[in-house]
Amino acid sequence: MPRCALAFSSVFLLASAAHGQGAPVLIPSQNRPPGMALVFERVVPGGVQALGVYAVTADPARPQLLRIKVWEELPNDVKVRTETIGCTTTAPMRVTNDGRQLILRQLNPGGAISSVNRKDHLVWWASCHPQHAGQDPAGLRAVALQLGYSGNLQEREQFLPAGSL
Repeated sequence: MPRCALAFSSVFLLASAAHGQGAPVLIPSQNRPPGMALVFERVVPGGVQALGVYAVTADPARPQLLRIKVWEELPNDVKVRTETIGCTTTAPMRVTNDGRQLILRQLNPGGAISSVNRKDHLVWWASCHPQHAGQDPAGLRAVALQLGYSGNLQEREQFLPAGSL
């Protein structure tokens, strides 16, 4: 066999092994962290898309804030982000990032829910009131009012530059 063909065969075998042929394949949905609150899951082409919250802990410097991990799962990829959540009745918020900038979202539990703010509210409810994780936030107005949220706060979004995240 000529050297060129032998080298090509070796590269092809290595590439095949790297793509799961003959090697164990890790499926994101089978590797979810224990104790994760699943806030949504749906079937998409190629597998499952899911969003979950886990490792919820109080911020030692500011106990009114929570530190959380958000699990964003696609059929062939997982992103895990550390975020900050504010649960107070006067300043409910989610601080996340998109890899380039910090995003501060002031929320209005008990207010209007749309495709624009649904994910924020799903993460917020799962973090601040885990007994409501995965429930449609549009149906939680009465719960929010009972918990002391006015339902009349103005939702805002601020983008802050953040070097390398």
